[in-house]
Amino acid sequence: MPTASLLQKELTHRILLHPSYFGPQMEKFLENKLYADVEGTCSGAYGYIIAVLSIVDIGQGNVLSGTGQAEFITVYRAIVFKPFKGEVVDGIVGEVNKMGFFVEVGPLNVFVSNHLIDPEMKFDPNSNPPSYASQDQIIERDTHVRLKIVGTRVDATEIAQSRKIILAL
Repeated sequence: MPTASLLQKELTHRILLHPSYFGPQMEKFLENKLYADVEGTCSGAYGYIIAVLSIVDIGQGNVLSGTGQAEFITVYRAIVFKPFKGEVVDGIVGEVNKMGFFVEVGPLNVFVSNHLIDPEMKFDPNSNPPSYASQDQIIERDTHVRLKIVGTRVDATEIAQSRKIILAL
């Protein structure tokens, strides 16, 4: 099982091209369309596509009957972000409420339930901003935290994570 969140993967993407784009600039348009279509998206199977590194093959292109559009199966290499169960990641706390808090880990906005927070840390609804605090540390908006992933659930367009707070940095 992989142990790194950032991986280089070879992926494919289907691009439909209207006939008005056929011509000498078609290849450049296909490249730009690939970048626009896939960068910043989430594939449940591979994770978040952070960046396209290179285009391996644009494909020959097949004209579809009835529409005149051409279909190109494009092969490309990309950096993907997919945290795994048991992995430790760093993030920045966003919103804090009595149910837990949200942490930004790269493109993921994840929720840490109050059931997974150290029992010594108590929610203080009267603090401004709201926070979880113990004798020696405080978790509030913009706090850097280290989390351990205790479970994942893959959806078609997003990755849901269950996390346990390990350390507030």
